[in-house]
Amino acid sequence: MDLPKFLIGDNTRCDDAIFVIHTEYPRFIIDLVTEDVEWMEDVSEEDPAILAEESERLFAEAAAFYDSEIERIEKEL
Repeated sequence: MDLPKFLIGDNTRCDDAIFVIHTEYPRFIIDLVTEDVEWMEDVSEEDPAILAEESERLFAEAAAFYDSEIERIEKEL
């Protein structure tokens, strides 16, 4: 199965959270409201400088993905 790079996650127990799941390495879930990140990979062996730079780029991509999906959904309504 080909998964998209990003998915939007929802949970009724987390009313204020907006979750975006990154499905490629390094996999993570980010709450766009709090900017909390849960890594689904062991990234402890990664170079901290490279990981920080890549993470910043991926988090920005996750936010842009969410914004574009919401915009598309709102246009369809």
